Amino acid sequence: MSIRVAVLDDYQDVALKMTDWSGLPSDVQVQVFRDHLADPQEVAQRLRGFEVVMAMRERTPFPRRLLEELPQLKLLITTGMRNASIDVDAARDLGITVCGTRGQGYPTAELTWALILALVRHVPQEDRATRAGQWQISVGEGLNGKVLGVIGLGNLGSQVATVGKAFGMSLVAWSQNLTAERAAQYGATLVSKDELLSQSDIVTIHLVLSARTRGLIGTRELGLMQRTAYVVNTSRGPIVEEPALIQAIIDMFARSSADVFAAQIAALLARPDAGALLEQIRCPTLVLCGAEDSWAPAARHREMAARIPGAELTFVPECGHMCTMERPERVTRALLDWHAAANH
Repeated sequence: MSIRVAVLDDYQDVALKMTDWSGLPSDVQVQVFRDHLADPQEVAQRLRGFEVVMAMRERTPFPRRLLEELPQLKLLITTGMRNASIDVDAARDLGITVCGTRGQGYPTAELTWALILALVRHVPQEDRATRAGQWQISVGEGLNGKVLGVIGLGNLGSQVATVGKAFGMSLVAWSQNLTAERAAQYGATLVSKDELLSQSDIVTIHLVLSARTRGLIGTRELGLMQRTAYVVNTSRGPIVEEPALIQAIIDMFARSSADVFAAQIAALLARPDAGALLEQIRCPTLVLCGAEDSWAPAARHREMAARIPGAELTFVPECGHMCTMERPERVTRALLDWHAAANH
């Protein structure tokens, strides 16, 4: 009798390439799913008959109700040792073993600096301009002497702070449990959250999503920031209230870069509370990455794009990210208008 293994949400088609699966017994059958299912009933239907499920990060939640619909599930594996989307107590009650793989912290710290440098040096805009036959359409900003505000000075935050110091930045830091001594170890000054937000040129977030960090940065907090400041969130999307961030962008109070979202983009476009935490890249086309049939209903997204002046909607199967267009205030205003109309 064979053992069936499901690998979920492998958007980038890398699961079978990044580790050696050849050591598994011959009776183990591995099936990789590259698409994402948001409906728990569809997830349950897909996973019935699988004894082992590998959850890719926190992309698919496993609450008690879903686990109860998977009687054959015996082993639930998560990439990384922390996964808040799995109801571990329910799994224990149902006799399902939950385990995780070791994670590496440095890629997130490196990504944080990739985003910061892309923002201040206008890398995406200059790349597009060069491809369009233009040359040097903007002047980048220097980091030396700027203030880097690190929210969460743990393993990741301290790595980011170390690089900031090398760039000649002044460091301020805050978290609920941070001490002045810990901050001083990395050349940072402990300040209050409000002081950090008001003083920083770049705010970078490195916190675990929990009840006390969900919605930590909202309308009031964004309003404290300088009009030229950037927010970089490589932790979890819901730490920043997304509707508040959208409104802040519209009001020109904030610029943002993020590689995390609170919901899949398809669900995002249908919910008023899951705004577009859009990456700070501006291009003339709204790109929904993935084949058109993976963005159902496609007509809804075309309707949204039609509301945005000059917008075109393109589906790119081989692309791994979503980008938005020039004039982000037009994008976000159209999204908000569309959300409001869809929910009346």
